[in-house]
Amino acid sequence: MKEKILQIKNDAERELLDIKNLDELNYFRIKYVGKNGALTEIMKGMREVSKEERPAIGSLINDVKTYIENNIQKLELLFKDQELNKKLLNEKIDITEPGINNDLGLFHPIQKTFNKLIDACVEMGFEVVCGPEVELDKYNFEMLNVPKDHPARDMQDTFYITEDIVLRTHTSPVQARVMESRKPPIKIISPGRTYRVDNDATHSPVFHQIEGLVIDKNISLLDLKMMLSKLLQILFGDETKIRFRPSYFPFTEPSVEVDISCPNCKGEGCSLCKRTGWMEVMGAGIVNPKVLENCGIDSNIYSGFAFGQGIDRLTMVMNKIPDMRMLFENDIRFLDQVK
Repeated sequence: MKEKILQIKNDAERELLDIKNLDELNYFRIKYVGKNGALTEIMKGMREVSKEERPAIGSLINDVKTYIENNIQKLELLFKDQELNKKLLNEKIDITEPGINNDLGLFHPIQKTFNKLIDACVEMGFEVVCGPEVELDKYNFEMLNVPKDHPARDMQDTFYITEDIVLRTHTSPVQARVMESRKPPIKIISPGRTYRVDNDATHSPVFHQIEGLVIDKNISLLDLKMMLSKLLQILFGDETKIRFRPSYFPFTEPSVEVDISCPNCKGEGCSLCKRTGWMEVMGAGIVNPKVLENCGIDSNIYSGFAFGQGIDRLTMVMNKIPDMRMLFENDIRFLDQVK
């Protein structure tokens, strides 16, 4: 038995010198330490060894097995390293070669405007809150002081899904939901996609808005003017002139339209501002007390202001785009120009 074990070791030592790759090494492993390998067969014959010789023979078998397995492990690591180095050599990339296509993706012009506005508002302490685009009539109209028989509904050109479910016509429903679920103070903006039945050079059935709401004690029109003046100067520059004109919205009282001096002609008058030197960019006002009461806020204690602007129109103004439909046609030639 001892002679057989030593012969196996000698044969293994000799064959190890001739192994050149992993396939040959795997064949070697099976031959000597596999399920039916030479050492395995020897171990099956241990029952025929006398009790006195069994410890010495068992120890010798273990020594030979350990020797073979250690050498297999060393060769396996060696061959794997050789294969990896060969693969790296064959698949290496010459990083000095010029790229075939180095075009980089960019934000869509509308998203860029969104990002700029949101960053400015967050810097001023606003929280960003979003809500559903398929909205209940209750939040889209009624809680905002626009009952079913209100003439302002005719101005909205609404997509109705059912009598009580609509595609939201503005992001104001987010404000109603927040006022209903939170106690003041509240300071939020609500960006998102909105829908109205409209489609021409300056209107789209799918458009984008960002609206802001501040509710607290002793909020006045002065607070609104100061905040919007700062926001618009962040967007268009410190030299931008701003004016507020009286207007009407059912959810604010008093209400104002906000204009800026035309960023294209600096107020001199051009085709973009229709020769007036001014461009309307948003609507705003003091939150109507009826809206506060509808949302469960005591209008005798709290007041607030709200503002809203169309991101699509703002994008057109900031990039001097003549037709809103260009923003939705996904023409790469156009999008490459608006960077």
